Amino acid sequence: MNSPVVVIGVGEIGSVFARGFMRLGYPIVPVTRDMDLGIVAEEVQEPEAVIVAVAEKDLHATLADIPDVWRERVVLLQNELLPRDWQQFGLGNPTVISVWFEKKKGMDSKVVIASPAYGEFASLLNDALGSLGIPVRELADDNELLFELVLKNLYILTTNIAGLESGGNVRELWLEHNDLACAVAGDVLDIQEHLTGQELNRTALIEGMLRAFDGDPEHGCMGRSAPARLERALSIADEAKLEVPNLRRISKAKGS
Repeated sequence: MNSPVVVIGVGEIGSVFARGFMRLGYPIVPVTRDMDLGIVAEEVQEPEAVIVAVAEKDLHATLADIPDVWRERVVLLQNELLPRDWQQFGLGNPTVISVWFEKKKGMDSKVVIASPAYGEFASLLNDALGSLGIPVRELADDNELLFELVLKNLYILTTNIAGLESGGNVRELWLEHNDLACAVAGDVLDIQEHLTGQELNRTALIEGMLRAFDGDPEHGCMGRSAPARLERALSIADEAKLEVPNLRRISKAKGS
């Protein structure tokens, strides 16, 4: 029998990964928020992989509690994710996947574009999600991973924050509110450059965002998390002393 796969966080996205691994014949050990990771690890000391599927706001607390016997088997999938998020907890080489499919209650998974993955378990993720018809693209190195993580952050933050003003979907944002989209994207990339400590290829990132727009033109801009994402972005900008004038204008207009 295959070793079990631990899934920490069994919400909509976590359930997709669990279903994919079950189709491959892996037993699933679900871990909910009221369970002690250390106690679970005593029972499951050698899992095949540990999928951390908690929300962004819960990620750091979860990583701080990862048992030592699981640390080499971690898979991360959150939005707004960058290497600094796992490096501060001494996790050197987790497997990371940038999730480009949507899963909401009562609906099946909706693919936007293929989800890029990098790390020891990237091929396993490819097999598991592929069994559900969800495409995964395996990456070659850390540089490709960083680009893909920044790209997802650019997409999420630009559409959510600009959407607070424009509403509508991503196609309407780009075609009818292009100045707004470009201005917000510029501020977002200022923040991403600060967080990564690198000068980014902005042209390539914008082109990647547009490919994602084409993958699901009707995707709504403003999710429930949009105000919180704007607040987090401004907190980072304040700490870094970044101007981000467009984000500040939107925040002021919304009374944040």
